[in-house]
Amino acid sequence: MLDRDARQKKPGSVWLSCLMATCCLWACQKTELPSQGAKSTPSTAISAEWLKQSDARKGFIAAPTGQIKDAAGQVIWDFDAFAFIQGDAPATVNPSLWRQATLNNQTGLFKVTEGIWQLRGFDLANMTLIQGKTGWIVVDALTAQETSAAALAFARQHLGPQAVSALIFTHSHADHFGGALGVLSAEDVKARKVPVVAPSGFMEEATSENILMGPAMGRRAMYMYGSRLPKNEKGLIDNGLGKAVAFGKMGILPPNISVAKETESMQIDGVQFVFHNAPGSEAPSEFTFYLPDFKAFCGSEIMGHTLHNLYTLRGAKVRDASKWAAYLDQALQHVEKAEVVFNQHHWPVWGAANIQEFIGKQRDTYQFIHDQTVRQMNAGLNAAEIAETLQLPASLDAYLSVRGYYGTVRHNVKAVYQHYLGWFDAHPANLDPLPAVQSSEKYVSLMGGEAKVVAAAQEAVRTGEHRWAAELLKHVLDVSPQHKQAKALMAQTFEAMGYSAESSAWRNFYLTGAMELRVGPPEKGMPREGLIEMLKQTPIDRFLEAMAASLNAGKAEGKKLKINVVFSDTHESFVLSMENSVLHHAQKAPDKDANATLTLTKPFFLQMVLGQAGGKEMLLSNQTQIEGSPIDLALFFSMMDKAPGRFPIVTR
Repeated sequence: MLDRDARQKKPGSVWLSCLMATCCLWACQKTELPSQGAKSTPSTAISAEWLKQSDARKGFIAAPTGQIKDAAGQVIWDFDAFAFIQGDAPATVNPSLWRQATLNNQTGLFKVTEGIWQLRGFDLANMTLIQGKTGWIVVDALTAQETSAAALAFARQHLGPQAVSALIFTHSHADHFGGALGVLSAEDVKARKVPVVAPSGFMEEATSENILMGPAMGRRAMYMYGSRLPKNEKGLIDNGLGKAVAFGKMGILPPNISVAKETESMQIDGVQFVFHNAPGSEAPSEFTFYLPDFKAFCGSEIMGHTLHNLYTLRGAKVRDASKWAAYLDQALQHVEKAEVVFNQHHWPVWGAANIQEFIGKQRDTYQFIHDQTVRQMNAGLNAAEIAETLQLPASLDAYLSVRGYYGTVRHNVKAVYQHYLGWFDAHPANLDPLPAVQSSEKYVSLMGGEAKVVAAAQEAVRTGEHRWAAELLKHVLDVSPQHKQAKALMAQTFEAMGYSAESSAWRNFYLTGAMELRVGPPEKGMPREGLIEMLKQTPIDRFLEAMAASLNAGKAEGKKLKINVVFSDTHESFVLSMENSVLHHAQKAPDKDANATLTLTKPFFLQMVLGQAGGKEMLLSNQTQIEGSPIDLALFFSMMDKAPGRFPIVTR
């Protein structure tokens, strides 16, 4: 039996060799973790007794079963879908990741300390309840309205019925605010004057990312979160931060209290909060807070039981490792009197010594990755070279809360490089290289044709050189996307790398790539219909920015148009000007020289954004009115590309 629980006690020694390049097995109680820069992976046997003693089970009250469905009867969340995760790791899962998946599989209602509870495993993130004077102060509302409503109902079932007296959003990522309307309605907030608290800049950051880059990020998110994968030992087992993402009805509530100062103290429903802003860390808009009355600290998502992402594989702005480490250093002072630290993913940490170690190790991990990457950058190494060799010191590498179950040392190193030096490694040959397909054609020709490249890849697979096999096959599939033998071998290669990956995100990327090679891209992109409630709260400027980024420059070449857009229900008007294949917008009164004026309601505009209404509906709907040239208006909208969000990734 392992004596290590989620408090991260230091492991001992003795490693066993990898079996068949995809699985390692632990044969004894004491183990030593390999470096996160190494190719070998740790393993574990999860005994029932070990799990019972772990902090992931501490404070357990009750566990849910069954499914959460939406109004149409579609399953949004299945509590039993991951029931297969128990016992020893199968050969198709990195055993260290299996351990994390087992801990994240401890779902239900938990008592953190007197007056604080958490609901875990209802979505990717946690919902935290803090006892206020008149009801519960809810911290974070999960991703979907269906899951947040179910979580709150489950808490009331076991703790008794209480009203929601306040809602707090810790940061601007959708898995922490998307279920807001399952907790409170906008009418309830207004009628009861319920505090809705968030860090400064929350609304702008929460809405901008999902609108401007929605199709591309959504497509990549399918890979990162394994949304197409079956939930079994050969597919999705975990997401590092939690089990999975709930794809249901997403909304948002605009905050009526914004925390703007570096440190700000306030009373919310009789509870004293001390907020600490941490912008530009894990999220552009984020804060942590201390609760003096409970001697408890909420670390939001700047800390947790995994190494996080400095660059997230779904695609996002690179995060500042040095700034992140500085916030963690400040947190060490904020928790001096704390008896428990709870975060919005994973399980809490209890005890002053454990808390100091937990935060200190994470601070030093981010700082180490930053400093040592910069040191080697200044010595002339490029991102790939640093990522290949950089290893955490043993004191950090063996600490389970900084293992790479989500982010990894390898791709975080590249994020630091990108943060400072960008995409160019300064080698002149890489300044203007050939595009992938053109270079692949030349490589395949030089290597003697597709058959010889595939044969070389087969040999690489036979000897366990899967990274090299993938590199070879990538060129073949660039040249011949439907090459059956190359597709089958690449899928086999991706599976081998996925089964051995310690990072859930890497595993999901590899296995989704293998699936796509076998069955093709999805028929549809990420569903956007469930976003309607969030889109209602999104400023119109965000949509117009996205419209400008969807202008097809070729179609717009040589054309000059000016369109007034008037919203009859919100009493806003914008002038859209197109020239030089660029679209600008300005919020002002309609321009009398415009080619056309379109008057419409925001709900109808959102239907157009979601693709539920097109040119015909625009011309015939009673929610629209057109003055000027309908032909020019139709021409204008015809130049906007609609991204389907289902583009191929593993074949070009």
